[in-house]
Amino acid sequence: MVEKMQGPVDLDDQLCYAIYSAGMAIQRAYKPLLDGLGLTYPQYLVLNILWRGDERGDEQNVGAIADQLALESSTLTPLLKRLEAAGLVRRTRNPDNERQVVIALTQEGRALKAKAGCLGEALLAASGQPVGDLAALNGKVKTLRDAIYGHIGGGWRPR
Repeated sequence: MVEKMQGPVDLDDQLCYAIYSAGMAIQRAYKPLLDGLGLTYPQYLVLNILWRGDERGDEQNVGAIADQLALESSTLTPLLKRLEAAGLVRRTRNPDNERQVVIALTQEGRALKAKAGCLGEALLAASGQPVGDLAALNGKVKTLRDAIYGHIGGGWRPR
């Protein structure tokens, strides 16, 4: 007797869909606030990386930003050009390696950081969840992400 192949699992029962649709819901909750800042969600992610101001300060090369977002550098180029045209970042060539483009915040880009703090508050309000629950969920999702990238390999380098 030959067993019939089962169809795909219902979307509502798939973890990947739950995470994907939750991400979309979060982006929709952020959209009015991002519109007020003149940013798209991907632009916000890039600025967030630069705002961290880690040991490299508020400038990084395109490749490092792409790695942190698990994207190709070529995907970021048009987005970075728009951020530069908006006066939020400056793009320059690395004098030590002309192939590298370095992205740095402008004064306007730095100033936008304080205004962007409202996104976390919006997520808390929209979710109705306590901060601790969202922090625990974030930790679990990051652990899952890191385990999957660890299994499949690829360009992701968790910080």
